[in-house]
Parts: sequence; C-alpha cells; structure tokens
Amino acid sequence: VQLQASGGGLVQPGGSLRLSCAASGFTLDDYAIGWFRQAPGKEREGVICINNAVGVGSTYYDDSVKGRFTISRDNAKNTLYLQMNSLNSEDTAVYYCAAHARRTQDSGLYYCLRPYVFDYWGQGTLVTVSS
Repeated sequence: VQLQASGGGLVQPGGSLRLSCAASGFTLDDYAIGWFRQAPGKEREGVICINNAVGVGSTYYDDSVKGRFTISRDNAKNTLYLQMNSLNSEDTAVYYCAAHARRTQDSGLYYCLRPYVFDYWGQGTLVTVSS
C-alpha cells in the first residue's frame, strides 16, 4: 500500500498548482482521504478531507482555503488531486495526502481534525509561494 504525492514547486503569489496523490494497493474511492499541510514551525493541519464512504457531502474545507482549493479524484487512475488557486505566502508548506483504510460514516471535518487516524501517508511535496 502506497501513496505517492507530487506536483509541488515554486509559484508566485496569485498563481496556481495542482498536486497529485497516486494510490496503489487499495482503492481511494472506498475510504476517507485528505490533504494536510505543515508549514515550518507549525503543526500539521487538515486542508480538505472527504469520506468517500459517505459521499461528497462529507467534504470539509478549512476556512483558509475555501473558495481557492478543490479536491477531486480520478477513479480510473486511483489518483487524488488538490487544485490550488490564488495562492499566497501563507500556503507555503509541505503538503501530504493521506488515506484511512476503513469504511466509516464519519465526516470530513472529523478526519481533518484527527490526522492520527489516517493509516497511509504520502511522502509530502513542498509548495513554496514567493515572488
């Protein structure tokens, strides 16, 4: 079982990036998945989380990214995406994708507040927003 994150890089303020998270060994669309980030000197925080066992209604967006970031999934490729628009310096962080490989009825908010419940983590990809 593996999650492979990619797509990070340097982007100017106001720019966009799309992060990818390819899963192998299990199917993303059956379980809770999320994007987290950790900025230097700060704790890891949940950005967007969704419990696919519940459906899109479970999606949680942190206030800091609402209207700018979106999550999507390509089931054929078993890949999760994070589209990030209108980036600013506060978005600079290492971004991680994660999956909780048990079917539950918990909300996306539940998962974003509890990174410790996730079973699998990608290696992290660095996003730097700077001019």
